[in-house]
This record gives sequence, structure tokens and C-alpha cells, in this order.
Amino acid sequence: MQFELTDQEAYFLVRLARRAVENNLKDGTIITPPGDTPEKLLKPMGVFVTINSIRANARTLRGCIGFPYAVYPLARAVIEAAIESATRDPRFPPLSIDELDHVVFEVSVLTEPELIRVSSPREYPSKVRVGIDGLIVERGFNKGLLLPQVPVEWGWNSEEFLCQCCMKAGLTPDCWVLPDTKIYRFSCILLLELAPKGRIVMVDLRREGGFERLKEILGEK
Repeated sequence: MQFELTDQEAYFLVRLARRAVENNLKDGTIITPPGDTPEKLLKPMGVFVTINSIRANARTLRGCIGFPYAVYPLARAVIEAAIESATRDPRFPPLSIDELDHVVFEVSVLTEPELIRVSSPREYPSKVRVGIDGLIVERGFNKGLLLPQVPVEWGWNSEEFLCQCCMKAGLTPDCWVLPDTKIYRFSCILLLELAPKGRIVMVDLRREGGFERLKEILGEK
């Protein structure tokens, strides 16, 4: 049975991510899932937490870290990923407590990654569904992941998406055409905070129409 979330559960997870970061920045504590956590949110799931700065209605990445595979109960994974995104993303300095009123949180609840099987690497672009699929590129010890919403935000086609994911892995853009490169895909339920501490919306990118809904939301912002 496919994993589903209610609007109330979506609200719970995004607020949990924000509270985890706020507590950690204040006194270094790592909160535990509260006693009223819905049982469904204790199921192990892959998750990423993305933090975006909001300035003059423009969104810029401030941190993004997560767990591609279901190694922790979802609520705990959200707490861990949120704190890591705020304090340990190597691309950015740690978030300051003063920034919390100027950032928004996104929680991406992931499906299990699956290997894309092709007879020729040239088939990959036709197998990648922009707006539905996230990608993991793996070659040797190099691995890179991009979430399903990323190509929507940047306007990439499937080939550009593959190239960008290769570069995220520290590889050449065209390494996806090499026979020993593995490409995995996954999708997600995306939970977005539209303004700091503001309204939260849920976009199911696993379903038809999610892509258009996400573009509509991003266009509004």
C-alpha cells in the first residue's frame, strides 16, 4: 500500500523540523519525537529537509541534507535531517538563530530508490520523468542525489537533470553515458512552508498533476 499523509501530518512534520532546528540553535539539544507523534510517522522512511532563505520573495538554498533510504523512523529522520541541514551542510555556514524568521522549511518524504534498468545508457533521458523522479547517480565511490523538485525549480529537461546529478556526485556531466554508472530514481511527497512559520502545503510528486501544482506554487512565490 502506498504511503499517504494527511494535511495535519504534513503540518506536524514541517513544524517538527523547524522546532528541532530552533531548539538546537538555542542550546544544542536534539529533541525527540513528541509523545503525540502519529503512529504512521514512526514508520521508517527516507526523508530530506531543505532550508531556503526568503528575501524579497526570492528563495535561495540555505541547506539540504537527508537520508535517501528508510534507516530511521520518519519523525526522527526529520529531526536529524533538519538539524544537519541547518548546521552541517558543507556548502554553507551554520544557520544562526536570527535567520529563523527569514527561512522556510521543506520536508521531502521519499519513496524507496529503484535502479533504472536500460539496455543502453542513451535510454536514460527517456526513462527520467521530470517533476516526478528524483535521481541518485552512483559511480565507484562517488554518489550524488537531486530531489524531484530541483529540475522543476531550474527548468531542466531530463538530460540536463542527469548531467547536473552527475556533477553533484563530483563527476563529469556526461558520466551517465558510461556503462558502469548506476542511476536510481525515487519520488516524494513534498511539504512546503510558504512563508517563515506560515502556511504549509503538500504536493504529491508521485502523482500526475504534482509537477504542475509545484510550478504553480513556485510561480506564486
